[in-house]
Amino acid sequence: MEQENIWDAETAQRYDTPGSGMFAPEVLEPAVDRLARLAGQGAALEFAIGTGRVAVPLAERGVAVTGIELSLPMVERLRTKVDEATIPVIIGDMATAVAPGEYSLVYLVYNTISNLLTQAEQVACFRNAARHLVPGGRFVVELWVPELRRLPPGQTATVWCSEPGYIGLDTYDTLRQHVVSHHFRFDGDGAEEAQLFRSPHRYVWPAELDLMAQLAGFELEARHADWAGAEFTAESRSHVSVYRIPPSP
Repeated sequence: MEQENIWDAETAQRYDTPGSGMFAPEVLEPAVDRLARLAGQGAALEFAIGTGRVAVPLAERGVAVTGIELSLPMVERLRTKVDEATIPVIIGDMATAVAPGEYSLVYLVYNTISNLLTQAEQVACFRNAARHLVPGGRFVVELWVPELRRLPPGQTATVWCSEPGYIGLDTYDTLRQHVVSHHFRFDGDGAEEAQLFRSPHRYVWPAELDLMAQLAGFELEARHADWAGAEFTAESRSHVSVYRIPPSP
């Protein structure tokens, strides 16, 4: 599954769910609040900006936001909300594409770094973030914690969500640290057919992520269980990690 084929026009069309899911105010507002504070008076760069779920409200806070995005259909969806002058976007891979200017903040939200399917690509992503940052600048990564403790011995799949109209399950390849997320959606009228959306990921443990950061010249500044700053524990299902380029002496 190539990323360009996954994030196609059909996916972009149904990606936005205003007021619900990852667009729910209780999910989105704490993220925007935290990122606005971290950006300060500087500019922000979003890797894999998508349809602008975070970038648009962040720009409305007065932060100058630029994006990098591989999927043209996702950017076309973004353009129905803001123009190029408001949020410029570079078309390309977040591990290698370069945006003009310098930034106080680079950020990757909602597990997107896992869309890079090799360790080398993920390390390159950290180095690309460092390339764009001024001394003292920060790279923020939101990522889920691999749920291998929920994987029964001898099985390769777990159901992580089951609710009316939706079932989500993951299938694991523990040798390569790969997981494919399967999203089954039902229309709710009793029809037997379901819509299936699948996306491949490479899962990363927090300790491995920290080593990638060190290789790129970052220091871990903070890690929390959510955007509101809850304590990160062994039971946390996700984390928001803030890495910093050391300030100039």
